[in-house]
Amino acid sequence: MDQSYGIFLYIVSLLTFGGIYAILTLGLNIQWGFTGLFNAGVAGFLAIGAYVSAILTTATSERHLGGFDLPIPVGVIAAMVVSGIIAYLVARVCIRLRADYLAIATLGIAEIFRLTLKNEVWATNGARGVSYVPKPFETLPEPWNQLGMMATVLIIVAVLYFFLERARTSPWGRVMSATRDNEAAALAAGKNVDRLRVEAFAVGGAIMGLGGAMVAHYLKFIDPNAADPLTATFLVWVMLIVGGSANNKGAILGAMLMWAIWSATEIVTSRLPDDLAIRSAYIRIFLIGLVLQFVLQKFSSGILPERRLKSTADRKT
Repeated sequence: MDQSYGIFLYIVSLLTFGGIYAILTLGLNIQWGFTGLFNAGVAGFLAIGAYVSAILTTATSERHLGGFDLPIPVGVIAAMVVSGIIAYLVARVCIRLRADYLAIATLGIAEIFRLTLKNEVWATNGARGVSYVPKPFETLPEPWNQLGMMATVLIIVAVLYFFLERARTSPWGRVMSATRDNEAAALAAGKNVDRLRVEAFAVGGAIMGLGGAMVAHYLKFIDPNAADPLTATFLVWVMLIVGGSANNKGAILGAMLMWAIWSATEIVTSRLPDDLAIRSAYIRIFLIGLVLQFVLQKFSSGILPERRLKSTADRKT
């Protein structure tokens, strides 16, 4: 009975964190999948959202800025707004950069965010982070508190998917895809390409901030390690590539699948001999890379590739 209950809680935790990663992957899908913007700073926007919501919703503390004790929904909305504004400002500066140059710029900006969070002790408690972050439904008895958090995350994923699918099939989404595929043609058609890219980057950044807020409230703690490029930026990119870029279902599938594999590799590496256990982080990266290579060999565009929208003429034929 105890073993079955432990497996049940593990599955609930797997779905909860997989859903949080699905939120982050959906945000990246707007930037890269639909618009072709190479954002290598996912971890930075995750950390911003996490810290904003944590500081606004925690009780008074002498260790960090806070004491606002606001409701969790207020903190989450504020995390999205602040992350979206910062993403907008970053895009205004970097949006004319292309491919690897944009990736280098966003990676550097994410590192600036991480170092700022680590060194501004008066606001963030430095490397010790912000603790006692409130968690939705935490006053409920086990396992209902865990199920309530899981349901919250999965409902957010479902709502995001609904609206992002509507956006994908709207004129706005069509123009985004056209800009990604052929910028010159979009410009010739009179589209303001730079403005559209700034919009996509800001919306994606806001969604990443939402994912960061969920991380903080789920773990009840946040520190600068949240901006670790390995567990945030790299893993989210792998999830999107495996699931299928420019496909919202693929983004969600990739997040759930790769998080399950990432968690399974932790179980496997924990059983290794002591001399190999100290290298477990590198072994996990190797296993994830191996899975990525296998998927790309079988599915070059991801498990669920992009579904091209048919034009009116195509539908008539």
